[in-house]
Amino acid sequence: MAATPEAFHWQAASRLIDEYPLAWVISRAFSASPLPLLAERNDNGKVVSLLGHCGRRNPLVKDFASDPAGLILFSGPDGFVSNDLVSERNWGATWNYAAARFEVEIELVEDETEEAINRLLEHMQGLGEDRWTAAELGERYHGMLRAIVAFRAHIRRFVPAFKLGQGEQADAFEEIVNGHPDRDLAQWMRAFHEAGG
Repeated sequence: MAATPEAFHWQAASRLIDEYPLAWVISRAFSASPLPLLAERNDNGKVVSLLGHCGRRNPLVKDFASDPAGLILFSGPDGFVSNDLVSERNWGATWNYAAARFEVEIELVEDETEEAINRLLEHMQGLGEDRWTAAELGERYHGMLRAIVAFRAHIRRFVPAFKLGQGEQADAFEEIVNGHPDRDLAQWMRAFHEAGG
Protein backbone atom coordinates (compact mmCIF):
# COMPACT_ATOMS: atom_id res chain seq x y z
CA MET A 1 0.00 0.00 0.00
CA ALA A 2 1.37 3.41 -0.98
CA ALA A 3 2.00 5.95 1.76
CA THR A 4 -0.55 8.71 2.18
CA PRO A 5 0.62 12.19 1.07
CA GLU A 6 0.92 13.21 4.73
CA ALA A 7 2.99 10.15 5.63
CA PHE A 8 5.14 10.61 2.55
CA HIS A 9 5.86 14.24 3.42
CA TRP A 10 6.80 13.26 6.97
CA GLN A 11 9.23 10.65 5.59
CA ALA A 12 10.77 13.25 3.27
CA ALA A 13 11.05 15.74 6.15
CA SER A 14 12.70 13.11 8.32
CA ARG A 15 15.36 12.55 5.67
CA LEU A 16 15.76 16.30 5.19
CA ILE A 17 16.47 16.85 8.90
CA ASP A 18 19.03 14.03 8.98
CA GLU A 19 20.87 15.23 5.87
CA TYR A 20 20.54 19.01 6.40
CA PRO A 21 20.39 19.47 10.19
CA LEU A 22 21.16 23.21 10.22
CA ALA A 23 17.85 25.07 10.61
CA TRP A 24 16.66 28.56 11.40
CA VAL A 25 15.14 28.67 14.90
CA ILE A 26 12.88 31.69 15.35
CA SER A 27 11.06 32.99 18.42
CA ARG A 28 7.77 34.85 18.43
CA ALA A 29 9.81 37.96 19.31
CA PHE A 30 11.71 37.45 16.00
CA SER A 31 15.04 36.46 17.50
CA ALA A 32 16.53 33.96 15.04
CA SER A 33 19.61 31.76 14.83
CA PRO A 34 20.78 28.98 12.52
CA LEU A 35 21.29 25.93 14.77
CA PRO A 36 21.90 22.23 14.09
CA LEU A 37 19.01 20.03 15.23
CA LEU A 38 18.42 16.30 15.60
CA ALA A 39 15.16 14.53 14.85
CA GLU A 40 13.59 12.60 17.72
CA ARG A 41 11.14 9.92 16.58
CA ASN A 42 8.35 7.93 18.17
CA ASP A 43 8.05 4.13 18.00
CA ASN A 44 6.54 4.42 14.50
CA GLY A 45 9.50 6.43 13.21
CA LYS A 46 7.61 9.72 12.98
CA VAL A 47 9.51 12.86 13.98
CA VAL A 48 7.86 14.27 17.11
CA SER A 49 10.50 16.66 18.41
CA LEU A 50 13.84 18.26 17.58
CA LEU A 51 16.80 18.38 19.96
CA GLY A 52 19.32 21.21 19.85
CA HIS A 53 21.53 23.46 21.94
CA CYS A 54 22.76 27.03 21.87
CA GLY A 55 24.70 29.56 23.91
CA ARG A 56 22.95 30.85 27.00
CA ARG A 57 23.59 34.42 25.78
CA ASN A 58 21.62 33.75 22.61
CA PRO A 59 18.46 35.95 22.72
CA LEU A 60 16.42 32.84 21.89
CA VAL A 61 16.99 31.48 25.40
CA LYS A 62 15.35 34.47 27.07
CA ASP A 63 12.57 34.53 24.47
CA PHE A 64 11.69 30.86 24.87
CA ALA A 65 11.88 31.02 28.65
CA SER A 66 9.03 33.53 28.59
CA ASP A 67 7.17 32.31 25.49
CA PRO A 68 7.83 28.78 24.18
CA ALA A 69 6.18 29.28 20.77
CA GLY A 70 8.63 29.09 17.91
CA LEU A 71 9.15 28.41 14.24
CA ILE A 72 11.82 26.16 12.74
CA LEU A 73 12.77 26.24 9.06
CA PHE A 74 14.85 23.53 7.37
CA SER A 75 16.21 24.03 3.88
CA GLY A 76 17.67 21.21 1.81
CA PRO A 77 18.90 21.08 -1.75
CA ASP A 78 17.66 23.79 -4.06
CA GLY A 79 18.53 25.24 -7.42
CA PHE A 80 17.51 27.09 -10.52
CA VAL A 81 16.19 24.80 -13.26
CA SER A 82 17.13 26.44 -16.54
CA ASN A 83 15.06 25.94 -19.68
CA ASP A 84 18.39 25.10 -21.33
CA LEU A 85 17.95 21.65 -19.75
CA VAL A 86 14.67 20.97 -21.55
CA SER A 87 14.34 20.46 -25.29
CA GLU A 88 10.81 21.90 -25.39
CA ARG A 89 11.28 25.64 -25.94
CA ASN A 90 7.88 26.51 -24.48
CA TRP A 91 8.87 25.05 -21.10
CA GLY A 92 9.42 27.74 -18.46
CA ALA A 93 12.40 27.95 -16.13
CA THR A 94 11.73 27.38 -12.43
CA TRP A 95 13.34 26.82 -9.05
CA ASN A 96 13.21 23.45 -7.29
CA TYR A 97 13.74 22.94 -3.57
CA ALA A 98 13.20 20.74 -0.55
CA ALA A 99 12.23 22.54 2.65
CA ALA A 100 10.16 22.03 5.79
CA ARG A 101 8.52 24.35 8.30
CA PHE A 102 7.69 23.32 11.86
CA GLU A 103 5.64 25.27 14.36
CA VAL A 104 6.98 24.20 17.73
CA GLU A 105 6.85 24.63 21.47
CA ILE A 106 10.36 24.99 22.92
CA GLU A 107 11.31 23.40 26.23
CA LEU A 108 14.69 24.29 27.74
CA VAL A 109 16.25 21.04 29.02
CA GLU A 110 19.39 22.07 30.90
CA ASP A 111 20.07 18.61 32.30
CA GLU A 112 20.32 17.19 28.75
CA THR A 113 22.92 19.65 27.47
CA GLU A 114 25.90 17.30 27.45
CA GLU A 115 23.79 14.50 25.95
CA ALA A 116 22.53 16.86 23.21
CA ILE A 117 26.10 17.79 22.28
CA ASN A 118 27.24 14.16 22.24
CA ARG A 119 24.26 13.05 20.16
CA LEU A 120 24.96 15.75 17.58
CA LEU A 121 28.61 14.72 17.39
CA GLU A 122 27.60 11.07 16.93
CA HIS A 123 25.17 12.03 14.16
CA MET A 124 27.75 14.11 12.32
CA GLN A 125 30.86 11.97 12.92
CA GLY A 126 29.52 8.46 13.43
CA LEU A 127 30.61 6.09 16.16
CA GLY A 128 34.08 5.11 14.95
CA GLU A 129 36.68 4.32 17.61
CA ASP A 130 38.97 7.12 16.43
CA ARG A 131 36.35 9.85 16.26
CA TRP A 132 36.89 13.10 18.10
CA THR A 133 34.94 13.63 21.35
CA ALA A 134 34.26 16.78 23.32
CA ALA A 135 36.10 15.27 26.29
CA GLU A 136 39.36 15.90 24.42
CA LEU A 137 38.90 19.60 25.17
CA GLY A 138 39.84 18.82 28.77
CA GLU A 139 38.97 21.37 31.45
CA ARG A 140 37.95 23.89 28.79
CA TYR A 141 34.97 21.64 27.95
CA HIS A 142 33.39 22.09 31.39
CA GLY A 143 33.53 25.86 31.05
CA MET A 144 31.97 25.64 27.60
CA LEU A 145 29.20 23.39 28.93
CA ARG A 146 28.22 25.99 31.50
CA ALA A 147 27.71 28.52 28.69
CA ILE A 148 25.38 26.23 26.69
CA VAL A 149 21.81 25.06 27.19
CA ALA A 150 19.93 22.29 25.41
CA PHE A 151 16.36 22.61 24.20
CA ARG A 152 13.69 20.34 22.81
CA ALA A 153 11.29 21.64 20.17
CA HIS A 154 8.00 19.77 20.41
CA ILE A 155 6.38 19.75 16.99
CA ARG A 156 2.85 21.16 16.95
CA ARG A 157 2.41 21.64 13.18
CA PHE A 158 4.32 20.63 10.07
CA VAL A 159 4.11 22.40 6.71
CA PRO A 160 5.98 20.57 3.90
CA ALA A 161 7.54 22.53 1.03
CA PHE A 162 8.85 20.10 -1.56
CA LYS A 163 8.99 21.34 -5.15
CA LEU A 164 10.97 18.66 -6.91
CA GLY A 165 9.56 18.33 -10.39
CA GLN A 166 6.03 17.26 -9.55
CA GLY A 167 3.75 17.71 -12.54
CA GLU A 168 6.53 17.74 -15.12
CA GLN A 169 6.02 15.76 -18.30
CA ALA A 170 8.05 12.53 -18.19
CA ASP A 171 10.45 13.58 -20.96
CA ALA A 172 11.12 17.00 -19.42
CA PHE A 173 11.59 15.45 -15.97
CA GLU A 174 14.20 13.03 -17.29
CA GLU A 175 16.05 15.80 -19.09
CA ILE A 176 16.15 17.90 -15.94
CA VAL A 177 17.27 15.09 -13.66
CA ASN A 178 19.89 13.84 -16.09
CA GLY A 179 21.30 17.26 -16.93
CA HIS A 180 21.03 19.37 -13.77
CA PRO A 181 24.49 20.40 -12.48
CA ASP A 182 23.46 20.04 -8.81
CA ARG A 183 23.52 16.26 -8.51
CA ASP A 184 22.20 16.32 -4.94
CA LEU A 185 19.09 18.19 -6.08
CA ALA A 186 18.73 15.81 -9.03
CA GLN A 187 18.96 12.81 -6.69
CA TRP A 188 16.27 14.28 -4.43
CA MET A 189 14.07 14.86 -7.47
CA ARG A 190 14.55 11.26 -8.58
CA ALA A 191 13.90 9.80 -5.13
CA PHE A 192 10.84 11.99 -4.59
CA HIS A 193 9.43 11.01 -7.99
CA GLU A 194 10.08 7.27 -7.52
CA ALA A 195 8.42 7.35 -4.09
CA GLY A 196 5.30 8.89 -5.62
CA GLY A 197 5.74 12.44 -4.36
